[in-house]
Amino acid sequence: MKPLFVLLLSTAWTLSAAQHYYQGLMDYLENRLLAIEDRMLLWHDESHRHHTEMKDLRKLAAEAVDTLKNHHGSLAKNLEGAAARVDRIEREMDFVESQTSPRACANTADKVVEQGAWGLQESRGEAEDEEWEEISSTVSDCVEIISGIRSVKILKRVGSPKGMWTRDPRSSKVYVFNGTSGDTVYQFSSVRDFSGSPGVEGSKPFRLPSEWAGPGSAVYNDYLYYVKQEADTDVQVVKYDLLAGEETETAIFPVESRATVYDLNPETVADLAADDEGLWLLYAPSDSEPSISLAKMDAATLDIEQIWDTRCPRENAEAAFVVCGTVYVVYNTRLASRSRVQCVFDVNDMVVSEEAPLLYFPRRYGAHASLKYNPEEKQLYGWDDGYQIIYRLTMKRKLLA
Repeated sequence: MKPLFVLLLSTAWTLSAAQHYYQGLMDYLENRLLAIEDRMLLWHDESHRHHTEMKDLRKLAAEAVDTLKNHHGSLAKNLEGAAARVDRIEREMDFVESQTSPRACANTADKVVEQGAWGLQESRGEAEDEEWEEISSTVSDCVEIISGIRSVKILKRVGSPKGMWTRDPRSSKVYVFNGTSGDTVYQFSSVRDFSGSPGVEGSKPFRLPSEWAGPGSAVYNDYLYYVKQEADTDVQVVKYDLLAGEETETAIFPVESRATVYDLNPETVADLAADDEGLWLLYAPSDSEPSISLAKMDAATLDIEQIWDTRCPRENAEAAFVVCGTVYVVYNTRLASRSRVQCVFDVNDMVVSEEAPLLYFPRRYGAHASLKYNPEEKQLYGWDDGYQIIYRLTMKRKLLA
């Protein structure tokens, strides 16, 4: 009987211990579940808060974007208005220049061409009331300086964005150099023939004995002068007889092969110019030289007579020309805008700084690849993004410094 009592007592104790153990386990699990529920409630509250903040942020961002769009629209309208005002100011400047400048000179050979659509006054229908004044083309004392641009004529568009065209003062023939290098030159009998021809058809093309490099050639008294350079060889100036069709003189010029005279037109190795006083060459002695140099050349022998440092910077220069011994350097920007004469150098020291013209070209298509002066007509022949343009100049006498 006693052993049975002990057994029952042991069993009861074991059951009590097991019940106590499972009760503790249940309490632990219940506490853990309560903790998890609390964490879930906290996460839910945090998630709701973040969701609300995100909605508010989205709303603020949408409002900011709308505000920026409104500001962008207003800025775009302001820029359009500013561009329109700038264009209007440029047109007004051109109009004032055309009204205040003295009458330019012209020759009877070009009257038919000029009556087509010349310049700013004719665009207002006033050309029919005018008669062009004919004067002698010889400048005896050569003491003139440019005072302004009288009018502009966009003749046509032929060929590449860069090139050169010019007219021989002696024969009135027109020569077209398409591109920045080649051995072919297109010759027309007159500006009128060139203007009326489709492209270069109707021209008299001829091939040179060597390729010309850059749009820096010049035509002077039935001779063509052009720059020759092959690979990294020396720069040469070649004289070509247009009547005989043969090369007559060649001169090596002290220019580094990699140097270019104009920063905005690196294809121009050197630039030849002809005016009332003869033949000139604009060049850069080396690529490290910051300014443009000028050389007076003997048109017959190509000998160098004298050299000057113009102190006109090469940076942002696009072209230059020489009138009566005075160099006019034309500048622009990388993003082509309105070309302007910003540096003037006179070899005779007759132009004082106060007299130098602040000359702006009417805004056209891009930047000039070349500008060639014709001393007989007092006109510039420009090549601008493939367009052939004639600028008629007004002149005044130089003042002694």
